[in-house]
Amino acid sequence: METLNFLWQGFDVATRPMNLLVALFGAFVGTVVGLLPGLGPINGVALLLPLAFALGLPPETALILLAAVYLGCEYGGRISAILLNVPGDAAAVMTTLDGYPLARQGKAGIALSLSAVSSFIGSIIATCGVVLFAPLLAKWAVAFGPAEYFVLMIFAIACLGGMVGDKPVKTLMAALIGLGLATVGVDSTTGVYRFTFGSVSLSDGIQFVIVVIGFFSVSEVLLMLEKTHSGQKAVKASGRLLFNFKEFCFTFWTMVRSALAGFVIGTLPGAGATIASAMTYMSEKRMAGDSGKFGEGDLRGLAAPEAANNASACGSLIPMLTLGVPGSGTTAVMIGALTLYNITPGPLLFEQQPDVVWGLIASLFIGNVILLVMNIPLVGLFSKMLSVPNWVLVPAITAISVVGVYSVHSTTFDLVLMVGLGVFGYLLRKLEFPLSSLILGFVLGEMMEDNLRRALSISAGDLGILWGSPITLVLWAMAALMLAMPGLRWWRQRRRGKLNEANA
Repeated sequence: METLNFLWQGFDVATRPMNLLVALFGAFVGTVVGLLPGLGPINGVALLLPLAFALGLPPETALILLAAVYLGCEYGGRISAILLNVPGDAAAVMTTLDGYPLARQGKAGIALSLSAVSSFIGSIIATCGVVLFAPLLAKWAVAFGPAEYFVLMIFAIACLGGMVGDKPVKTLMAALIGLGLATVGVDSTTGVYRFTFGSVSLSDGIQFVIVVIGFFSVSEVLLMLEKTHSGQKAVKASGRLLFNFKEFCFTFWTMVRSALAGFVIGTLPGAGATIASAMTYMSEKRMAGDSGKFGEGDLRGLAAPEAANNASACGSLIPMLTLGVPGSGTTAVMIGALTLYNITPGPLLFEQQPDVVWGLIASLFIGNVILLVMNIPLVGLFSKMLSVPNWVLVPAITAISVVGVYSVHSTTFDLVLMVGLGVFGYLLRKLEFPLSSLILGFVLGEMMEDNLRRALSISAGDLGILWGSPITLVLWAMAALMLAMPGLRWWRQRRRGKLNEANA
């Protein structure tokens, strides 16, 4: 009952005219930033943080603005992923697997509207979870130390083998390529230059924006040019812009399951929406079995990652508010916003600054309603992007890609590297290597290395710490099971084939 009173107090804060206006502005800006490939929620929040402070906004209003931008970016990231096969950020990578095939089938409107509702349901379920279970889930998340996080990353990589397509070897090879790219640059611990080939430009490593735009955007442009040369017809937008009741019922429980899983994963500091969307996609694909058409335009393959990444975004606020530990890169920036106002996040925040905490939580409900109302009517406008001819679309994508990459360091080296990675990505796509696995491997690489170093530092170099707790043992067992899954599937299909031959 006390929680409901606090939530009511939060709604009183969030529904003030100034805060409602700020939430509307943040949701719109977040959607636009999310739509632009390679930017993502971290950049969106980082761009508006100085503005919020410079305008002298109260702390609760500033947090509401940043949270609305965060949610808007998670919504907006799906638009370019579905329409152009270019994910707005790493969490939207999984959306491309079935979202883009749906768009190519002329179902862009259905995909966009369904993804908006999936995002809404995922966020609402997760926000309810924040209200009800924040203290309990925060205590559970604290049990994850560096060793547990490292094994969690191993499990995530193992999941890739059974997640994308029917080519587990190529999938894992792509993930290993991504892990390899993540090692480029100066070793943060020893200061040793790794795989820089004497180039100062690679000392900071390869930036995520360059990797994602190179592998997805540039390779997509090359494929579009190839198709245009061969006389293939352009993708046409669907006449139906909204999903129907049957399609909603077909995906509803997928949304609910993925939202719950995404929320729990989001409460783990550092796990983030990328892992949440990958794991839920894999899980739904496994549940669907042979009846699913995952990777070819299955609505469940679109609904699962969209519900999960938005739920994870809301769930990541729990460790931020209750422990002062960022649940994601974006919440790390939001912690910076709190420190600008001399507010220390942690267990005492709920007692000392209830208006800030509960105003933020209440604004999540309001922000999601705003985003749903804003996004559904714009489905038709977004779908029109598919009717743009290639001779306009190709230069436009190229221009956005060049500007996005050049803005990172303002060097021509980054542009050359982007083109090089794009050509490499084009060759990998021609050889049917899943680029989503490569991107996920790249994203997880730095986190894996950092957590492994921390774990070995704690244990004074004893590898036993990596399997010294019940959590790590369970995760190792699950990883081994996932690696064995393709072999088990092959054995089962072979056995079934022999039985069918015997019965024939």
